[in-house]
Amino acid sequence: MKIFRRLLLALPAVCLAALGPASGVLQAQELAVPASEPASPAYPELAPMPVNGSEFSSIVRVENNSLVPDYRTPWNPGRSSGGTGTGFLIAPNKFLTNAHVVSNSRLVYLKKVGDPRPYKARILHIAHDCDLAVLELEDDTAFRNVKPLELGSIPKLNTTVIAVGYPIGGQRISVTRGIVSRIDFQPYSHSSVDYHLTIQVDAAINPGNSGGPVLQDGKVVGVAFQGYSGGVAQNVGYMIPVPVIERFLTDIQDGSYDHYVDLAVGEFNILNPAQRRALGLPNNDIGVIVSALNSTGSSAGLLEEGDVLLEIDGHPIASNGFVNINGEQVNMNEVVERKFAGDKVRLKLWRDRKTVDVELTLKRFLPYLIQAAQYDQEPRYVVFAGLVFQPLDRSLLNAHGITDLQVRYFFNYFVSENLYEEQPEIVVLTSVLPDAINTHLGKFRHNIVEEVNGRPIKSLRDVYEALNDGKKRDYHVIKCLGQGLPIVLDAARVEEAQGRILKQYNVPADHNLES
Repeated sequence: MKIFRRLLLALPAVCLAALGPASGVLQAQELAVPASEPASPAYPELAPMPVNGSEFSSIVRVENNSLVPDYRTPWNPGRSSGGTGTGFLIAPNKFLTNAHVVSNSRLVYLKKVGDPRPYKARILHIAHDCDLAVLELEDDTAFRNVKPLELGSIPKLNTTVIAVGYPIGGQRISVTRGIVSRIDFQPYSHSSVDYHLTIQVDAAINPGNSGGPVLQDGKVVGVAFQGYSGGVAQNVGYMIPVPVIERFLTDIQDGSYDHYVDLAVGEFNILNPAQRRALGLPNNDIGVIVSALNSTGSSAGLLEEGDVLLEIDGHPIASNGFVNINGEQVNMNEVVERKFAGDKVRLKLWRDRKTVDVELTLKRFLPYLIQAAQYDQEPRYVVFAGLVFQPLDRSLLNAHGITDLQVRYFFNYFVSENLYEEQPEIVVLTSVLPDAINTHLGKFRHNIVEEVNGRPIKSLRDVYEALNDGKKRDYHVIKCLGQGLPIVLDAARVEEAQGRILKQYNVPADHNLES
């Protein structure tokens, strides 16, 4: 069953700016590779070929210095890091690259082909859900006579493309050549949850190629962004195709990025003949059944579980969930992918053995972000008497290595079970900074906070306000989900302990409620 296209994981992939330490694992950090290491020794025709010339003058090396947030000690500034990738000029003083190349950035430089000088740049727009970003130079003098690259279209299967960039830490530009081998709806490893149209190529795309153009007939047909790090497939790389690029560029034309919209439904293929007969459907291989429905999504109140989706914007939906767009068989969600917040989508349904026409207004669906990797934001937290409270998300779960089954349940089923309706934010007691006021409370670590001083907890702000409401009380009482006994703190001792703990553990502020 296909449940919530943004919440599925499939073929292991890795952002091209970094191949992770383990085969077949999603990663997004830079990999330091010796410049002398060959990219593809078994296939000399695919090996990088250093080139010089004006035809590649619009392609730049991107150098990023970043600060990676520390979710274990969220009040700390984080860990300094950095990496390199590729970008290219798409308009006067506008350079396109991958979001993962410049994530958590503090300083970005671009380098021009044949020019050793670094040019300071800034990020204009960044889209982590489709792994794209636009950069701008503070001084574009060196590029004023450079012609931007033009966007092409989706290349045909079994046609040749070239990937241009600065792979495996190289200082000189290189080119690899390959064949378009698949056009499909695939996961984007940067966010860990988003699915978009993707093109697979067998070019030797390596770390450092991220953000670089993939060219055919001199036009951009994609942006190199991730590769497969498993041991089965070899020379498998992926590029972001033109429809995704054009959607991003259209979205930011008004000066802001509004993100992707979503039907926010789960669908189930109807391939079994008996099931089709039971639903009163003809045996024509058309239609998928709505198996789950998000209560606050675009489809809420208009679709029902058990509806059969027959058409989307006039495109017949095959029983495997695919539609035909411009001669290509693509996932039905590709129709929604090309739309924006506020746009309409028309659906033809089979309900109660008759057809029904429905029109939806599309909007962004936020609850799925709990499972998305987070970037460009400071961790949120509350420290009270040495107890550290943080909102649950993927970054938090990974940083603390939380294995508690209740926490994992809320993380895994937050969307599919509509848990966000009762608790828009799941707050976890992540750690206890040892002090005399909180002795013997370590067993409450990694528990979900249910209630504080009689107030139900639906967000991190609830925790802070419940603990700092100014009311006179003898004890602060904190109840954790599934724990019979609550946490009890002596209210008279809290103020003195708070100052002592913050000083001892170098905590500059007792809370950060805004990212």
